[in-house]
Amino acid sequence: MTDTTAPTGTDDTSIDPVDRVLARAEARSGVRVFGGAQALQDDATVGHTSNDGDQWDREERAALRRIPGLSTELEDVTEVEYRQLRLENVVLVGVHPQGEQEDAENSLRELAALAETAGAVVLDAVLQRRPHPDPATYIGSGKAEELRGIVAAVGADTVIADTELAPSQRRALEDVVKVKVIDRTTVILDIFSQHAKSREGKAQVELAQLEYLLPRLRGWGDSMSRQAGGQVGAGGAGMGSRGPGETKIELDRRRIRTKMAQLRRQIRDFAPARDAKRAERKRNTIPSVAIAGYTNAGKSSLLNRLTSAGVLVENALFATLDATVRRSITADGRIFTLTDTVGFVRNLPHQLVEAFRSTLEEVGASDVIVHVVDGSHPDPAAQLATVRDVIGDVGARDLPELVVFNKADLIDEDTRLVLRGLEPKSVFVSSRSGEGIDDLRAAIEAALPLPAVELNVLVPYDRGDLVSAIHEHGMILDQRHEETGTAIHARVGSHLAARLAEFVH
Repeated sequence: MTDTTAPTGTDDTSIDPVDRVLARAEARSGVRVFGGAQALQDDATVGHTSNDGDQWDREERAALRRIPGLSTELEDVTEVEYRQLRLENVVLVGVHPQGEQEDAENSLRELAALAETAGAVVLDAVLQRRPHPDPATYIGSGKAEELRGIVAAVGADTVIADTELAPSQRRALEDVVKVKVIDRTTVILDIFSQHAKSREGKAQVELAQLEYLLPRLRGWGDSMSRQAGGQVGAGGAGMGSRGPGETKIELDRRRIRTKMAQLRRQIRDFAPARDAKRAERKRNTIPSVAIAGYTNAGKSSLLNRLTSAGVLVENALFATLDATVRRSITADGRIFTLTDTVGFVRNLPHQLVEAFRSTLEEVGASDVIVHVVDGSHPDPAAQLATVRDVIGDVGARDLPELVVFNKADLIDEDTRLVLRGLEPKSVFVSSRSGEGIDDLRAAIEAALPLPAVELNVLVPYDRGDLVSAIHEHGMILDQRHEETGTAIHARVGSHLAARLAEFVH
């Protein structure tokens, strides 16, 4: 068969073999299109500007990549030196009731993006309409046989279900399709495991994985045998083998529970340092703004645009997991902090919500929540509802919320009208082009709480430290220099007001 991806030339023998292989790889790689919509953005819509800061984390993560497109089946003897590791090929499967096909298709597209972020190649996807998932095989025995034919036809080695499967459903479906079967929760946990960097983040992910694994332990053969003491074999003979003993799977469960208890203690040990930093900010009455939102909505890009923080930005789901706090200053000189938090996704596993509760506390402890929504997403209303559900779970439902529709450069005027109908007081920004950033800054400054105490003080010239503290932590309304000191009319926090009490006039 003629290779249409090879570079054209007047003579095939003049084409360098390396150029031919690389050209074929370039043609096969790129953004995968699933169901008529891109699972992730293409290169044309992903921009990194000078406002991002130094992206060392992004360079480190991209230092070792599995390259799709170079087949291990040799088409040319010259390709023998260019073999590559085969990516996991997957087929997606979902079930939806009558009237919810559009929502199910959006969920399946999101699952495709999750699978690609985890390092898989999506080959095909199927949806079945039925009132309830089959309790045995999730999609029913007949459809499971059809799925086996699809898997064999496309050469897939994994099936991903767009739900959290019961252990019995997973085993029964594997027995029919004859390949590995995993669910949406497994994919999300795998992504978190790949992207966790800090000690706390790794501990939180490991705890979530063990909580998910515990009820799904499986045993084969000797794994189900009784554990006897001494030198007695598994079959049991003589002293030490009498009694029920403990099966291998029971032993594994006990070890997992012990490890989970250790991880919980380790996560609790991280809390005092975070609480101390938070208490110091509260003592100095420094307002905090939490940037929350759906995964891949552009939270880290927005933080970089506002502060040049240099936080990792990547066109991937859950690219950043650890909370990042950066300092910023309002136009009138007030200091506040901006916190980038972990992203959310529909059907976020409850194990992750519990494990990352300490990180999500940054949202609950903030003064203002900047809720970032991907304006170009096909279902922004679902993103809003999903994030607000998680915000409610961490007790932050009553905090002031500023809705920001990001990626405004990718949406037209009609879409803006629809989004404006969803949230009339929202702000449209583009962290890539800079559109609306000034409006966003003004909206954040307007939403920040003002210092509680208004006072007039006359600070002696030898107490410049107090004047500096007012400038740093307060809001100057008026200032003038008099013969005996600096007269200041300002709003300050209660702690600083106590220090200034003797100079009030």
